[in-house]
Amino acid sequence: MAVPTFAVISGRQILAALRGRHAAVVEIVEAAYRLHGAGDTVNPPSYFLRFPDRPADRIIALPASIGGDGAVDGIKWISSFPGNVASGLPRASGVLILNDPATGYPLACLEASVISASRTAASAALAARRLTASRPAPRRLGIVGAGLIARYVCEFLAGTGLSFDEIGVFDLSATHAAEFAAALGKATVHTCVEDVVRGHDLLLLSTTAGTPHITDPGWFEHRPVVLHLSLRDLSPAVVLAGANIVDDVEHCLRERTSLHLAELETGHRDFVDATLYDVLAGGWRPPPDRTLIFSPFGLGVLDLAVGRHVYDTVRAAGELDCVEDFFHELRRYG
Repeated sequence: MAVPTFAVISGRQILAALRGRHAAVVEIVEAAYRLHGAGDTVNPPSYFLRFPDRPADRIIALPASIGGDGAVDGIKWISSFPGNVASGLPRASGVLILNDPATGYPLACLEASVISASRTAASAALAARRLTASRPAPRRLGIVGAGLIARYVCEFLAGTGLSFDEIGVFDLSATHAAEFAAALGKATVHTCVEDVVRGHDLLLLSTTAGTPHITDPGWFEHRPVVLHLSLRDLSPAVVLAGANIVDDVEHCLRERTSLHLAELETGHRDFVDATLYDVLAGGWRPPPDRTLIFSPFGLGVLDLAVGRHVYDTVRAAGELDCVEDFFHELRRYG
């Protein structure tokens, strides 16, 4: 067999491979969801490395394997250090390792934050499109949490054809909310979460909240579609009052997410109505008269699917930066 090669793919190369290709990335993510729903993936629980002296920080390992035409194994190792934001650094950083399913050898190390943000935003855009298909197109987008993920989601929503008459933004940092609204160009900054929730028919929750802070089901009387990307914003009462869609039940109901808290309170999981795969496959139709809450844990197979696409794109362009002699000890007896 040929001596394996190992490449390092930078964030610059990843941005170049994905820039402006929102619809294509959504298609890749949808295909990965379909493979996962059909059982052609391995996606064990994510492992959380936590620190007793730094409870707000964590590093997460997401091992996974995906089949299909772009079969690949691998792992994402991504950190979340919210304190970085105050010093001007992004909250999240990480790497994605791709492994050759034929030999097990690592193919490449990719910068992971761009891939992670892109697959998260693509998942949100896909869910927004599918969950609003049976109701009037959303015209008012409300955003709680004005960070990088929110920016990516807005780009993917626009890149897949969704536009809005109104956009409202709330963030605990008034400065961040104002900067985000200015970047969008047509957004209104709100000083109250309730106003954002009540006043918009598509809600994006992308905060760093560790415990629920949106607790009143009455705020959702207008039956919006909620993209609950940060997973811990909603109280069990809000969760139980809505129709809940997840990417994977076992992944979403752990680590004290809002859905996990609802399970601990009720002792069951009957409030989970469907997975996104059920929606894609037509096995569950979103009711037009209920609040729809999409809570995706974020599957490692999505990172692998997008990462494999980036790897193939960079390789096809002849731009793989391979590390010479990375695998050096290849003879069994020297």
